[in-house]
Amino acid sequence: MDRARWQRMLTLLPICLALAFSLTAMGSSHWCEGIRRMTKPLCQDLLGGLNCIHFSRSSSSTGSKHDDSQAVQYIWETGDDKFIQRRFHAGLWQSCEESLNSTGERCRCFLGIVPAEGQGVLWLSIGAEVLDIFLILTGVILLGFSMSCYSSGCSWLNVDASVAILMVLAGLLGMVAHMMYTTSFQITVNLGPEDWRPQTWDYGWSYCLAWGSFALCMAVSVATMSRYTTAQAEVPRAQKGGPYPQHNTPQPGPSRKVWQTGATPHPVGHIFTNVPGHPPPGTGGKVSMC
Repeated sequence: MDRARWQRMLTLLPICLALAFSLTAMGSSHWCEGIRRMTKPLCQDLLGGLNCIHFSRSSSSTGSKHDDSQAVQYIWETGDDKFIQRRFHAGLWQSCEESLNSTGERCRCFLGIVPAEGQGVLWLSIGAEVLDIFLILTGVILLGFSMSCYSSGCSWLNVDASVAILMVLAGLLGMVAHMMYTTSFQITVNLGPEDWRPQTWDYGWSYCLAWGSFALCMAVSVATMSRYTTAQAEVPRAQKGGPYPQHNTPQPGPSRKVWQTGATPHPVGHIFTNVPGHPPPGTGGKVSMC
């Protein structure tokens, strides 16, 4: 395997890794993680769990039923004992939080949680993320196809230029998508429904994978463009230093540079020679020698 093909194989690996990072991040719901603080629900009997406020229904000894709507409930829990903290995580498509019995998660569509002010920003983020994945996939297909049909006439410079442009566009679109998602999430935190607003939140591992894909795209673009520029600079140098046959170039003899014989016929026994630069005075530029 020659050097050019080996370099492009090394370039293909980070592009595939960037594609895997983008696909994993887009399908995951761990872009943002945090804690929600909610009031404990009321228990309906004495066997309620730890995550609810206990109270018992009063019953008459005579067996008559009381109207629960007029009953007064005394709740002794105050301060932090009245609230429960539940972890949640959200992504592009859904938001999930822990259930009360801590046996699973309850998920709902994130698009339905985002208020009207952030719907457009979220859709732009999703569109930019899809275009980012499409451009990375195009770069993988182009580079893989050029390596599979490798031949001596394959134009590696055009492949490098195309891959560099695709990776730059993919990285920029990914950056825009991540920033727009952050904007839409902050809008949801401030203006979203009361039963969803988090108390504290931070970025999750999916968000880190998305930015890792951006870093890989930009690194591949810089490396490929550097290789393309170096190859373009070496082309004129190789043309100037090419082998040319030196013996084919006609070299005039030393006698032709200095002496030139007159073309007109001369009498027998006389030779007229023109000496350029030193004509004797009064001879009109010709010297007669017997």
